[in-house]
Amino acid sequence: MQPIRVWLTPPGPNAWKVVFLLEELGVPYEVKSIRFADVKKRPMIDVNPNGRVPAIEDPNTNLTLWESGAIITYLIEQYDTRHTLTYTSLADRHHLNQWLHFQMSGQGPYYGTSGWFIHLHPETLPSAIDRYTKQVTRVLGVLEGWLAEDGREWLVGDKMTYADLAWVPWNDRVDTVLVGVPEPEKLDAFPNVKAWHKRMTSRASWRRCMELRARLMDEQGLMPNGMPKGTMPEGVTSYSDYVAKVDAGEDPVFQQ
Repeated sequence: MQPIRVWLTPPGPNAWKVVFLLEELGVPYEVKSIRFADVKKRPMIDVNPNGRVPAIEDPNTNLTLWESGAIITYLIEQYDTRHTLTYTSLADRHHLNQWLHFQMSGQGPYYGTSGWFIHLHPETLPSAIDRYTKQVTRVLGVLEGWLAEDGREWLVGDKMTYADLAWVPWNDRVDTVLVGVPEPEKLDAFPNVKAWHKRMTSRASWRRCMELRARLMDEQGLMPNGMPKGTMPEGVTSYSDYVAKVDAGEDPVFQQ
């Protein structure tokens, strides 16, 4: 089997859903790590015209695919032939798909928007911050209630599946999308979610993902928050300034 190429930018959560899945399945892959400033440029837009990561190129099927949910569905269908991370019954298959769609439509957008208004928006908008942090806690509450019922350990059935896996990268950023919640306490209000999250992040496959992320971040000269290391150039005083310049087609140079 030839390795699947995964296009990603190291800081963002979405691509790590794909890498996490490939690690769990033991499918060979290679990473094409690009800088945030290059996602709207060639060759990235030749792979994904939307200029977003992740995207994959699978030489085994000659398929190029983007959108993390679609990629997960494809990888499971094509490579989880032993049903390690899925089920075969009608109800279970659709319940897995249900939780994947909830992650794509609920968790990812709300967590990301909350993080934007807390950290990146040029002005502080308390009403927006309040709106989206409440949505984050609402989504966590849905997870908490589901896992608490009958002492569930996993989202569907009696084993870890791709549905559980898809939620982890964004869930691992909760401390950055909830106001005033320090890192060690980020899931204390949701004990069942906290226990489930620990089961997931204790897996060797997740540790390998985070080790790879740290190496790729270092290769690009990035700090854990995604900002380049070094002295900020003129006109850049915050991450929102940096994002605005990148969105405007500039590439701020940080002095090392």
